[in-house]
Amino acid sequence: METKRRAALGFIFVTVLLDMLAFGIIAPVMPRLISDFLYGNMARASEYMGLFVTTWALMQFFFSPILGMLSDRYGRRPVVLLSNFGLGLDYVVMALAPTVGWLFLGRVLSGITSSSMPTANAYISDVTPPEKRAKAFGIFGAAFGVGFILGPAIGGWLGAVSPRLPFWVAATFSLLNATYGLFVLPESLAPEKRQSQLRWKSANPLGALKLLRSHRELSGLAIVNFLSYLAHEVYATVYVLYATYRYNWNEKQIGTSLAVVGVTSMLASAVLVGPFVRLVGERRSLFTGLLFGGLGFFLFGYATVGWMFLLAIPVNALWSLAGPPSQSMMTQRVSASEQGELQGALGSMRGMAMIIGPGIFSSMFAIFIAPGHALPGAPWYLAAAMLGAALAVAWVVAPKTAVRIPPALTPEIVAEENPLT
Repeated sequence: METKRRAALGFIFVTVLLDMLAFGIIAPVMPRLISDFLYGNMARASEYMGLFVTTWALMQFFFSPILGMLSDRYGRRPVVLLSNFGLGLDYVVMALAPTVGWLFLGRVLSGITSSSMPTANAYISDVTPPEKRAKAFGIFGAAFGVGFILGPAIGGWLGAVSPRLPFWVAATFSLLNATYGLFVLPESLAPEKRQSQLRWKSANPLGALKLLRSHRELSGLAIVNFLSYLAHEVYATVYVLYATYRYNWNEKQIGTSLAVVGVTSMLASAVLVGPFVRLVGERRSLFTGLLFGGLGFFLFGYATVGWMFLLAIPVNALWSLAGPPSQSMMTQRVSASEQGELQGALGSMRGMAMIIGPGIFSSMFAIFIAPGHALPGAPWYLAAAMLGAALAVAWVVAPKTAVRIPPALTPEIVAEENPLT
């Protein structure tokens, strides 16, 4: 049984990894492909890129709750597999796109099918005992780090051959993973634990948030997560601009520093989370991660030279200690039939952060590098303040004692009802 559980978790890990690889692979070539469609008009290409990013986040915002609800009703396996196949076919559409309109359609489909990530998190909750969930979520967080490191590098190398080749490789990754899962991935949610009917009132962002408001600790931890998602957008928005403006780094230096970000975050998630949670507990792990994350952001803004910025990266990487225990505590406050709904609500919040975060941080950067202000670190200070606020909320709402697992969800009974455990 343990072997089966590990094999299932291994597949979900590979799913997350390949999704992130595929996403990263196309990142370096997407602007060039859009520009080619627009006859080299970089100004319009930039506008389209902004539209593509916003649209992808909107799809996450609207469809994460839907897929989460469907997984609670019909099980995790069909949602994960259909999303994998859909994502693979989406990359085929973008590889063959004859116009920028078709490329846009591909991004819409990608945003919808990538909304399966919350279902993958629900799968982890199904097959992992509560006391081990923080470690499991940490390991899966490492998959994001690996994709963050390898994806753009692979995409840049493939894009040098052809701007469409990365899309074909991304499609191959997704379709092979879906085919493999079709034969090896078991269902994680027993029929008796599923929703008896589709709850369409919860299949939208506002409806999904109702679950988060159902419990004081749950709603408070949801605020902590949202502030963390919002703060994380500073990376995608101003990192390159800031390093170029303040340190005059070139593309190679920026790429190397981003690789360091990915490696340190990956190591913190995969190596440190499990032992640290066992040592100090989920609550203190959450506090520690938020504290070091905020400190790292403050040091980014304060760093006057490049080497100081680099030294702050491993400090900020310890932020990875916060996410997994937060996720774990939230999963222990809903029933087995609501795990998909919970993860869908969190996915919707992540999409909202991706929509509003870039505008906040880019505007602040533009304002504070204008004549008369000269405070280029302002966006990093704002991100630090967000994590400080998240820490204050967590201090109030994070439970001081572990939740007693209802009898229906004890590991022994789960093992009897679900061969994966």
